[in-house]
Amino acid sequence: MGMKIEGRYELPAPPQQVWDTILLPEVLRECIPGCSELEALNETKYRATITTKIGPIKATFKGQVELAEMDEPNSVVLRGAGEGGIAGFAKGDARIILSQGETENSSVLQYEGDVAIGGKIAQLGSRLVASVTQKLSDQFFQNLAQRFQVTAH
Repeated sequence: MGMKIEGRYELPAPPQQVWDTILLPEVLRECIPGCSELEALNETKYRATITTKIGPIKATFKGQVELAEMDEPNSVVLRGAGEGGIAGFAKGDARIILSQGETENSSVLQYEGDVAIGGKIAQLGSRLVASVTQKLSDQFFQNLAQRFQVTAH
């Protein structure tokens, strides 16, 4: 089962700062929903363990996350693939495009991508799976966006 994901966020940080932040493994680990482990294999590939719940099925996926097609600080493709045992598998990619925002210290982050799943989780129904998939991708980018929020004291 395949589906599309997309979203747009305005961030209170210039594109280069957002780019530099996206490339930090600890940031990726903290922003990926359910990620308990993200170990660098090299500068662009990571081994990941992610636990998620889709409907009645809770699964732990072990796999890889990769940063590809890097065009600093304009765009990068975030790819992931994981096996969840009897629950099935998930794989997908999202192209992240950064552009200058309306003010000097802001940027616009847009993403679009494709996700494919198979196995037991694919049998839950396309609406439920698509809804959870979009929610998880939105959560990742919301977590990322929160890293740039200015806190008032």
